[in-house]
Amino acid sequence: MDYISIKHFHIACAASSGSLFFLRGVWMLHESAMLRQRWVKIVPQVVDTLLLVSALIMVIWSGQYPFVQNWLTAKILAVFAYIAIGTIALKRGKTKTVRVYAFIAALAIFAYIASVAVTKQVLALA
Repeated sequence: MDYISIKHFHIACAASSGSLFFLRGVWMLHESAMLRQRWVKIVPQVVDTLLLVSALIMVIWSGQYPFVQNWLTAKILAVFAYIAIGTIALKRGKTKTVRVYAFIAALAIFAYIASVAVTKQVLALA
């Protein structure tokens, strides 16, 4: 497998991860019983694990490392923020209002992560 194949796999995993987060967020808003289904707890974990593994492979193969490449550092810090705020949105938010605001914030952070990944710029707002 070559770098381009891993990159495309990573992009597919990122799109799947974001889509699953969005879907779970919509279910949270509607207080759907779908959130309690077994696959909803397992599939996102598998996708996110594959996303992380493919990211690590790309980092090693490309020689672009966090704290050396500013855009990659920003992306990784944003991923940590996305995970933290995403857990508030889907699980840890004490009220529905808190979960809704966290959901919106997590979606904005996800969009930032994607923008940085595409442009390789820290302030990738275009």
